[in-house]
Amino acid sequence: MLLALVPLPATAQSIDRQFRSWLEADLWPSAKAGGVSRATFDAAFDGITPNLKLPDLVLPGQKPQTPKTQHQAEFGSPGAYFAENTVRGVTAGGRSRAGTHARTLAALEKATGVPPGIVLAIWGRESGFGRARIPYDAFEVLGTKAFLASRKEMFREEVLAALVMAERGRIPPRSMKSSWAGALGQPQFMPTSYLKNAADGDGDGRADIWNSEPDTLASIANYLKAHGWVRGRDWGFEVTVPEAVSCALEGPDRGKPIADWARMGVARIGGKPFPAHEMKGEGYLMMPAGRNGPAFLVTPNFYVLKDYNESDLYALFVGHAADRIQYGDRTFTGAWGSVGGLYRSDVAAMQRGLEKLGYDVGGADGLPGFRTRRSIGDWQARNGLAPTCFPDAALVKRLR
Repeated sequence: MLLALVPLPATAQSIDRQFRSWLEADLWPSAKAGGVSRATFDAAFDGITPNLKLPDLVLPGQKPQTPKTQHQAEFGSPGAYFAENTVRGVTAGGRSRAGTHARTLAALEKATGVPPGIVLAIWGRESGFGRARIPYDAFEVLGTKAFLASRKEMFREEVLAALVMAERGRIPPRSMKSSWAGALGQPQFMPTSYLKNAADGDGDGRADIWNSEPDTLASIANYLKAHGWVRGRDWGFEVTVPEAVSCALEGPDRGKPIADWARMGVARIGGKPFPAHEMKGEGYLMMPAGRNGPAFLVTPNFYVLKDYNESDLYALFVGHAADRIQYGDRTFTGAWGSVGGLYRSDVAAMQRGLEKLGYDVGGADGLPGFRTRRSIGDWQARNGLAPTCFPDAALVKRLR
């Protein structure tokens, strides 16, 4: 079976020819219309052939398919995302760099309102503070995906943006290194994001997110500011949620002033009051494992972090790591329960069952986001069950 998935040399040569024809007849006219010169275009794709080892490709003559490994991937506990050795690596690395870059970080906080811990946590999470290998040629990745990926239009936009970067002299094409998904440099920006958000942090007139640490920090802070970071507000707080407060109240569309949550009995961990300046601000319940894990009241800044990477757990990791960088190592008070053990196909089947009952689960993708979690909680309450707001085998069996 593995041999059947590997293109034969003749097939690969045919794809190479089709790729070259596509570059000339399709991509070049769009690049030219966007102000890219022929010399820049030719330099970008000199020697480039499609990388057929990249994931999520649809070869000529094939139809898009959901990979079986993705469909059957076992869904584990959200707590696995917060393995202490991973979190501690980011927090220890962030603290050691906070002093080195203190002047830059202070200037960035003054200009953007983004605290140093947040910037450092993203830098550490994205590229291990620049230590992670970023080995791919961006034009190989983006060109391949614009030609063959299941999301061709998205990658077409990105490869055209990368060509504009090269045309403007931001970085020579062969120096433009990316991840396997086309994300660039230490902050892992896609090219469109680079053009909008990359910033010069060291005063040399360039935004070099591959080699300059000040530029990397400035670009991360600038991205968050551009996406709506609210100066002076925290990202969120770990809380306790009384049983009388439904876990189905979770979500960014069900916000209340933090003072209202407090009156309902939602309390900050450790008995501390919420900061006075936060009480009138909007807060949102966030329970990534339902009743099986820690609970949080988050602010609009949490959702700015989600703009950086569309994942509740990513945003929570960054906020938690930032707190530890700035205030010292403290783990979550709430314990992550023993959840998971389901396949994504099981969760997707349960989601489809909820959709048939009229619930909005945010799509039957096999991933229990907040719409799925609160739909579970609402269904449980309506059927005389104690709401957990998280999938389990019994729920899958009843709802699929």
